[in-house]
Amino acid sequence: MKEIDMKLLKEESNRCFVCKNAKCKNHCPIDTPIPQIMELFREDKIDEAAEILFNNNPLSAICGIICPHEDQCLGNCIKRIKGEPIKFHELETIVSSEYLKNASFKQDKVLDDRIAIIGSGPAGIAIAFVLAKKGYKITIFEKNAEIGGVLRYGIPEFRLSREILDNMEKRLLDLNVKIKYNSLVGPVTTIDRLLEDSYSAVFIGTGVWNPKTLNIKGETLGHVHYAINYLKSPKSFRLGEKVVVVGAGNVAMDAARSAKHYGAKEVTVVYRKDFEDMTATKIEIEDAKKEGVEFDLFKAPVKIVEEGIVFIDTKKVENEDGSNKLINIENSEKLMEADSVIIAVSQSPKNNIVSNTKNLETNRHGLLLIDDIGHTTKTGVFASGDVVTGARTVVEAVANAKDVAKSIDEYCIELKNKKNCI
Repeated sequence: MKEIDMKLLKEESNRCFVCKNAKCKNHCPIDTPIPQIMELFREDKIDEAAEILFNNNPLSAICGIICPHEDQCLGNCIKRIKGEPIKFHELETIVSSEYLKNASFKQDKVLDDRIAIIGSGPAGIAIAFVLAKKGYKITIFEKNAEIGGVLRYGIPEFRLSREILDNMEKRLLDLNVKIKYNSLVGPVTTIDRLLEDSYSAVFIGTGVWNPKTLNIKGETLGHVHYAINYLKSPKSFRLGEKVVVVGAGNVAMDAARSAKHYGAKEVTVVYRKDFEDMTATKIEIEDAKKEGVEFDLFKAPVKIVEEGIVFIDTKKVENEDGSNKLINIENSEKLMEADSVIIAVSQSPKNNIVSNTKNLETNRHGLLLIDDIGHTTKTGVFASGDVVTGARTVVEAVANAKDVAKSIDEYCIELKNKKNCI
């Protein structure tokens, strides 16, 4: 561990109250044992702390960077009342990143059961680690050339170092996890075929990669792009000098910051409501502002033209019951000139798996239906993450994946017991 990092660990851990009923821990979706970790930092037991962090959350190195800390540990630190909160997420990133780089895992036992994991995003990686450490034979089917899913192809590299993902892949390989790259499950390799090929269970963690449209005229024009597509390979796009981003979530902020990072001189995020209504975290919005991204609020898109995009002004009005509604202001349409328009208004799942699998049901939004233990409507097939919930945070995906990993383990044990009874 670098000396400066050790100094930071010591300073922050000594500032911590190590609360018995810690609000930071209580507001962590994956229940990270923050007081215990801070105590270990004080005692210079860094390796022990790192192992606990990883076992609780295999993606702790990533969550330390991209979690909405203002709503979780940082925002609920008791020291925030009269001073600076403990920046636990920074300590978590330092320790967990070093652990991933230097650790060497091995399977203590090898079970007969083979598990197929479709997708190597947050949920898939978490499931792979948990089950591989238990001894299961894991095969990950990844449609791209590298693992990571949304972590690699949806979050800019200047925010999330690819070294962390590369080290995560090395640790998976330590545990004898097999990874089939450029392997799309659905059209050729089907789930039914996987179950026929001796896989005891299948996990679907394919995320949400279909961009939602604005449903306005002009979306197919050549200078219009969807954020989820742009973020996969931003260096290959030629956006021009003036870029407009429509949307207000973290994906919109990532797209705007990336456009600025890769050379656009003027980037404007346009949203139909106010800052307080944005789903992006405050820190993401502030970082975008610091990097020169402009914001134009209370405007709704009407149509896209060659010269840019036409917006209509909006405003909030109060209903009789005290609630607010958003209305358009008549005759306020105006062209906002742009070389490129990026649309960032959420995503939905692709249907290549569902359309090629019998008895696998979805809701009206195309999200997979599961029971309370992550089992889909098809026997032996489990799911969690964004493909079930829609776009959520990484830490939520990992927390849910841990629960589903337990369900898969129990399912395989029960399956084996039934076979032994025959």
